[in-house]
Formats: sequence, structure tokens, C-alpha cells
Amino acid sequence: MELIDDGFCFVCGQRNPIGLKLEFSFDGKAMKAEFTPKKEHQGYFNIVHGGIITTLLDEAMVKLAIAMDMPSVTAQMDVRLKKPLNVGDKITVSAEITKETRKTIEAYAKAVTHDGAVIADAKGKLVKV
Repeated sequence: MELIDDGFCFVCGQRNPIGLKLEFSFDGKAMKAEFTPKKEHQGYFNIVHGGIITTLLDEAMVKLAIAMDMPSVTAQMDVRLKKPLNVGDKITVSAEITKETRKTIEAYAKAVTHDGAVIADAKGKLVKV
């Protein structure tokens, strides 16, 4: 399988007209991005949909693997949504690799508010391609 980036990724694709257009930064060890949810990202009134938060955590883990020259896809994720995120409240999403084998990568991602509250985190197993 060849992973091709055509700029239309829902999370980071700059060409996707309805995408989130997040810009990630890589410091050699971790991947990070900031996100401020809008009204169109809500589930219940003024509360960001858990699927959007889960998508951000997934993207951070996969982007990290790619940045570390280990193209991968997510095989499994265990997500914990700990606190509601309100529309308009900025978060930082970050990921780090916790284990690597010949075929798989285990990663951890979290979404944190400006005051340090973890609103969600995830453990993921990625398969190298």
C-alpha cells in the first residue's frame, strides 16, 4: 500500500474546503497542533463532538509516525473522553511514540486546554506500511 498525500486530508489538508486545516509541528520527538473548534464541530449545543476530538488524536499519532519516517495507519485506538470541550475553547493536541516493533508502533496522544486540563487522551496501535 502506498500512502499518497493529495492535500485533502480532513484534518491537515490545506486543499480540503471543509477540512480543519491544522498545522502540525514536530520537535524530533513529539507532534503538536492547536485547534479552536467552531460551531460546526459541535454535537450537543456548544459541546464539541467526541468524534472530532477522536479524529484529532488519531491524526496526531499518524502524523508523528510519518514524521519519524515510519508511514503507518491506525489499527486500533482506545480513546478516553474525560471532559467536555466547548466550542471556541482552544486545545493543543500532541502525540508521542511509546513503543516500536518491526511491524507496529504504539503511540499516546492527548488534547489539553490552555490551563492544562486533559480533555481527552488515546492509546493507539499503528501498523507500518
